[in-house]
Amino acid sequence: MPSPRILIKDHSAETNLFARRTFIGLFVVFVMMGMVLSNLYYLQISRFEDYQTRADGNRIKLLPVAPNRGLIYDRNGILLAENRPVFSLQLIPEDIENLELTINNLGMLLDIDKEDVIDFYRDLKGTRRFKPVMLINRLKPKEVALFSVQQHKYPGVSVEARLARHYPYGSALTHVIGYVAKINKKDLQKLNEAGYEANYAASYDIGKRGIEKYHEEMLHGKVGFQEVEVNNQGRIIRILDFNPPVPGKDIVLNIDINLQLEAKKAFAGKKGSLVAIDPRDGGVLALYSSPSYDPNLFVHGISSKNYKKLLTSDRPLFNRATQGQYPPASTVKPLLALAGLEEKVITPKSRIYDEGKYQLKNVERVWRDHTPWGHGWVDVTKAIEVSCDIFFYDLAYKLGIDRISESMYEFGFGDYTGIDLHEEADGIMPSRGIVKALFNSPWYIGDTINVGIGQSYWTATPVQLTQSITILVNKGRRIIPQIIRGNIQKNAVMMQAIKERRPIAIKDEHNWDVILDGMYGTVNRKGSAHTAFKGSHYISAGKTGTAQLVSIAQDEDYDASKLSKKNHDNAMYVGYAPYDKPQMTLSVVLENAGHGGAQAAPIARKIMDNYFKDQTFPEHKVIEYLAQEAQGIALTQTELKPVKAQP
Repeated sequence: MPSPRILIKDHSAETNLFARRTFIGLFVVFVMMGMVLSNLYYLQISRFEDYQTRADGNRIKLLPVAPNRGLIYDRNGILLAENRPVFSLQLIPEDIENLELTINNLGMLLDIDKEDVIDFYRDLKGTRRFKPVMLINRLKPKEVALFSVQQHKYPGVSVEARLARHYPYGSALTHVIGYVAKINKKDLQKLNEAGYEANYAASYDIGKRGIEKYHEEMLHGKVGFQEVEVNNQGRIIRILDFNPPVPGKDIVLNIDINLQLEAKKAFAGKKGSLVAIDPRDGGVLALYSSPSYDPNLFVHGISSKNYKKLLTSDRPLFNRATQGQYPPASTVKPLLALAGLEEKVITPKSRIYDEGKYQLKNVERVWRDHTPWGHGWVDVTKAIEVSCDIFFYDLAYKLGIDRISESMYEFGFGDYTGIDLHEEADGIMPSRGIVKALFNSPWYIGDTINVGIGQSYWTATPVQLTQSITILVNKGRRIIPQIIRGNIQKNAVMMQAIKERRPIAIKDEHNWDVILDGMYGTVNRKGSAHTAFKGSHYISAGKTGTAQLVSIAQDEDYDASKLSKKNHDNAMYVGYAPYDKPQMTLSVVLENAGHGGAQAAPIARKIMDNYFKDQTFPEHKVIEYLAQEAQGIALTQTELKPVKAQP
């Protein structure tokens, strides 16, 4: 049997193997150390500035600070929109052990709506737990006092103060000033598109309507910033720097708050509007739409219950003064008469016999006067005074729709006035092309005759009516109605287009006086507004209008008792004062109220009385066209001595 083999270790080979492994291990270690050192060099030296900036960015934050909104005053320096301190209740979820129990306990102490709680939990989902979340947007003073006494029982709950918009005159100015409300997604999108989003980083509100919206950029101001140091959880450790915000600019309106309050009182329980303008510069003295609403409801977030109340058939959210489109009715008869004189279709001596009806040859249709027995022989002056429909039926027929449309467009109908509000309609100045485009209907001669008394397809806004009378008393000089004082215009394109329209040039300057004298007679010579202005201490002129809203068969008489209230006639009035040097032009529109002379003119009288109550007038030089002028007798001037204001 062979002997077993004895293995002898090769120490030399093992030594070499160990040496090779040691070398490889050391090589790997040195390579790794080289990579670490290289990376450290890259991070600490090559990219030092970049990573230092990032570290500072995590440590230092810029927090936006909202600017104070600019204030709004009336023409006499009375504050119309202010910023008042408002107290809100905020909760920091991280500091509250039982959030639901805390809210329930607060509900027994304070007045908390269910909607507030729903909004709180909704906002809580998107907010970090150490940041405050608002529970009650607006605390009453009594509630602030109650909570302050009990605050030690509610860790993590605090009262925070901020400035919020307040409108001291409430519904009297809503359709002028508008209101601010919470910024929503649609607002953010518009701000982003305009490049203004950064300026609203700390703002809660934005102008939604009226002047607040139209002059938002001016009123808002510029955002400020404070530089703060935060820890790794985002909490503020200290304030490093502060760049204060720039407050919004204060603005002064042409509006007279006393006139606004007088209008509010006069329109109580009525639907309609009033627009009053200073014809010398276009300043809007008063603009009221009825019914109105309290804009303060929207500032702090209107409840669904209150909002539903506003969505009624009376449409209080609708600005009737600039958006309401009404048949102008007889208020445009002076303008049509001027067109007739200019086109030589009539002369100051032209007369027509009014027997109460008007009929074209070979046409069965009969157009009637508002006075069934007519007015007898009338010239242009008397036709304006007594609002003779027959005279203007015939005038419209002779002029034709093409010349009427062209002439009335010169007075601003069918176009925007340029008033500094976004809420404005342009109305309809009918023409063959417009009626075809809008209603797909041909033009008939009967339409032309109806246009002669401001009916048919013709619609105008109250601000357009006031503008047209302003152009008339200015004898062709155009104005742009402006609510804010000073030469500040937002819509540059529109403003330029309006300014480029030259003053109305007429062929015979005497025609202006003929028309204005007819309006003088309406108020002062037993005309349709004589009763309303009897005894005033100033001399005014104007024109009444009664807009029919439904067609009446030829063999039937208008009987309001047989119609629903919404189909009753609109009462209208346009006028100006003083007659010799006008300081105010105005329009009054009352929906479904009846006759303009009986319903609208008295409101105009109240507004004018209020505006001129502290003024005295010297002797008035009033050009009065006597009835004999139709027979060729020269014009005379009658001196009217001043009448003192009634005590």
